Amino acid sequence: MKSIFKVIRQGEAFAIAKQDGTQTQKCNILLQELGGKFENEYIAVMLGNMASLKFYEGDLVAAKLRFATHEYGEQVYQDITVQEIVKLKN
Repeated sequence: MKSIFKVIRQGEAFAIAKQDGTQTQKCNILLQELGGKFENEYIAVMLGNMASLKFYEGDLVAAKLRFATHEYGEQVYQDITVQEIVKLKN
């Protein structure tokens, strides 16, 4: 999904272990579709160098999100990953 979003909040970046034994950075960002306070919101993950980018509440961004699902213990989970994100001039 490619769209323009408003940033609601962004968490701090932290290190996570990858399957190959190395580490990478990860942070969560809450994005909301434009149109008002009741529009859809998405909590997405930013990985690697992207996790070091800093966005602030109210920033407008263009982003491409990747949606995926996986099963674990008879539960189905949805993952949303930011593939690309660019801050728009306010």
